[in-house]
Amino acid sequence: MANNIGKAGVLTYKGKPLLRKGNTLYYGSMAERFLIHLEITETEKAGDLDVAKKVLIYLEDTNTNLKPKDQIVKKSEKATLFDAMELAEIWLDRALAK
Repeated sequence: MANNIGKAGVLTYKGKPLLRKGNTLYYGSMAERFLIHLEITETEKAGDLDVAKKVLIYLEDTNTNLKPKDQIVKKSEKATLFDAMELAEIWLDRALAK
């Protein structure tokens, strides 16, 4: 099984940092030009667990000189966290490659 904990003890997904606070997740690094912001807006019960039912995905520019509205480059919505993370990884890889 792959180790998903980075050198600093931070959870990673496909080699990039993944931070969570409540229903908000950040994928990527503030040191890079772009990062992904995910918001879990709806959940449903699956046994004892709450499973994401609706996830909003935002590709954001990390330039703090921009207005918050202008920092959003792309946005989308997915029905599962897995689908949201797959799209997030594609968006982030493409944005950072430019």
